Amino acid sequence: MLPSPDPKYLERLIESSPDIVIAVDNEGTVIYYNDGARQNLGYAPAEIIGQNCALIYGSIEEARKVMKAMRESPEHGRIASFETVFRSKGGEPIPVAISGSLIYDEQGSEVGSIGFARDIRRMRRREQLATAGEIAVSLAHEINNPLESIINNLDLLSRSVQPHLSEADKVVENERLDSIRTSIERVQAIVRRLDEMARGGVYETRDYMEGKRMADLAPRQSPPQQISSQIAPAAAEDWPLTGMAILVVDDDPSVVNSMADLLRAERCIVQCATRPSSALGILRNVKIDAVISDVVMPEMDGYDFYLRVKEEMPNLPVILMTAYYYDKDHIMKRARLRGLEGAIFKKPINPSKLRAVLIEARRKVQAAKAGPRPAKTATSI
Repeated sequence: MLPSPDPKYLERLIESSPDIVIAVDNEGTVIYYNDGARQNLGYAPAEIIGQNCALIYGSIEEARKVMKAMRESPEHGRIASFETVFRSKGGEPIPVAISGSLIYDEQGSEVGSIGFARDIRRMRRREQLATAGEIAVSLAHEINNPLESIINNLDLLSRSVQPHLSEADKVVENERLDSIRTSIERVQAIVRRLDEMARGGVYETRDYMEGKRMADLAPRQSPPQQISSQIAPAAAEDWPLTGMAILVVDDDPSVVNSMADLLRAERCIVQCATRPSSALGILRNVKIDAVISDVVMPEMDGYDFYLRVKEEMPNLPVILMTAYYYDKDHIMKRARLRGLEGAIFKKPINPSKLRAVLIEARRKVQAAKAGPRPAKTATSI
């Protein structure tokens, strides 16, 4: 039979526990206060022992709520992980989870209670970060897809109004268009900030009114990103994408339609599909010079779609795009390892960048068709 533990040893264990351990008598007066409580709450034992426990809770009502939970507990006066809020010496609210029980004397009369409280701020931050991560992924996708459509149509609007405006009117309209672009950039920056917060492991908040806090999603200072420069009307001969047949694949119809309009404005021939199976059908029956495909789609993701296209048409340029800021399934990376060259990682896509990528894709295809140039030979006179 094992010997009974030394009471002094048990007392030393409780005293050195990093958790908050407090005992009170049946009047609510603190009679025990360990070192973990001192470290967490900031009060020295002499400041607390002999005081009413309402000082720790911040109000007598909160203290009574905990005692009521103990007395009404079906576990005979015991509670586990009961959440409440303590107040530190400096007045800071400290959310805690209390496990404790009522104390009875030999006659069965209630003489007090003891509670083991754990500061749950870190746990809550982890939960908040996990939630923020889920929100960031979803928010990026749900916001960046409509932003893609807005930017494509903004680009088209800029092209269409320029030829019909006087120089004075151009200045005014360009200011308005720039204001829209600036607002779009701010929305993008807020979504990026949420993504950085979630993946960086720092959940930051700020006050928005007395005693109320909100997630701090204010964009941090960073170099401005120009979404699209003002587009002057192109000269008649300046249409390098004329006649280029492009297939646009995206499960969001607004993205498909707006990108198709943008490419048609570049004098491209555009085919559209909202499902990979439909896209593959088009590729097998229509001559296509390049494919622009979303990454996250029904039936198959962008990586699988890219492999199918490469298997059947190895020389066809494929450009992948995504509304997610974080390539959580490494679709882009895996596709690049398998030979993908054109990857526009994030929506909304800069129309000028898209144009440049397509011009380069067309140049490479034309160069491959032309074959290697014959080596120069010396001539004699």
